Amino acid sequence: MTGHWPNLRDGLPVRRGLVETPFDRHLRPFSIAEDWVPWAGFVSARRFETVEVEYFAIRNQATLFDISPMHKYAITGKDALKVVNRLLTRNAAKMRDNRVGYSVWCDEDGSVIDDGTLFRFSETSFQLCCQEPQYTWLHDIAWGFDVSIEDQSESIAGLALQGPTSFSVLQAAGFSGIDKLKPFDVVELSPGLKLSRTGFTGDLGYELWVDAEKADELWERLWPAGRNYGLRPIGGDALNMARIEAGFIAARVDFQPIHDAQRPTRGRTPFELGLDWLVDFNKGHFNGRRALLEAKRRGPRTMLVGLEIEGHKPAQDAFVYHGKKKEAGHITSALWSPTCKRNLALAELRAPYGVSITDDLWVEIYHPKEGKWEKVMARAKIAERPFFKNDRRTATPPGRF
Repeated sequence: MTGHWPNLRDGLPVRRGLVETPFDRHLRPFSIAEDWVPWAGFVSARRFETVEVEYFAIRNQATLFDISPMHKYAITGKDALKVVNRLLTRNAAKMRDNRVGYSVWCDEDGSVIDDGTLFRFSETSFQLCCQEPQYTWLHDIAWGFDVSIEDQSESIAGLALQGPTSFSVLQAAGFSGIDKLKPFDVVELSPGLKLSRTGFTGDLGYELWVDAEKADELWERLWPAGRNYGLRPIGGDALNMARIEAGFIAARVDFQPIHDAQRPTRGRTPFELGLDWLVDFNKGHFNGRRALLEAKRRGPRTMLVGLEIEGHKPAQDAFVYHGKKKEAGHITSALWSPTCKRNLALAELRAPYGVSITDDLWVEIYHPKEGKWEKVMARAKIAERPFFKNDRRTATPPGRF
């Protein structure tokens, strides 16, 4: 599964296969399932043991998820703020220093290229973290500005520390002065190590960003500290359950990044993803502004909504109907939520459904039962996101669980 260096008779060796992250050697011993998948050219765990155990660890103790494969770009220089504001639909000038902001950016037609998090350290220093590679696009945006773009995807490793006891783990590891960190704050704990109160679970949690050569040092500090707080590694499947409960969208799942689409009609605007609040037309020019003004005037073609569905059969990839007859859209993400005790989903509906028509929605669910597929038409209603809400996510200082 992981990459190796073949012996070649002539020329330089070329690495083949997936690349291990800086935390790989620490995670391998926990892999009972041996269930690994590719993520941005790196090897990533889908699960270490069982999805159920890992999911409940997120909601009841503390977990570590390796986020090293995320694409990370440093944007620095005199014109850094101008470049960031030309890139994003939100106004980075309104962000305070040492804060993190969820962001999206679009092509000239107003279709979302990707979403991610923007770290603002100062007016001349930012870091962008995202799922899709953006190095070439950032250089296109930055042309003519006094700014430097550095790809830090391999030089910076990351761990997501999430769950009710995550703050206790950090304290036990000797990280002081973090009790006053509010959600979306970021602080430099030591040279080459930053901590942000961010995450993809909708729960109390943090993300640690470390120089790759110091990854072993961070692990060896965190892991023993979590011994009394239920700390365990998790894979992407459990994290996906938590992010659906939190109502977070995922690229290539809930929307198609336009640079990855073969047809321009597959693109979606921020308005169609329910991200109107991220578009600031008053900040001046940004990429896709004209198209988004027209899209706002025209109205959405589709709408991504949260659904609560009757019954307990997950509706992944099911069709949504209006009045049981008219096809209205499809489910993009779904689960039976063990914590919320509700059948939840994200769905893309074609206008006017999800816009002006929001009632009499039904989901056609097929599920296997003793070797036979059965069909259920389940009533659905549009539900507010996030589905999962807990005061510990925003409590400052966090509780000691």
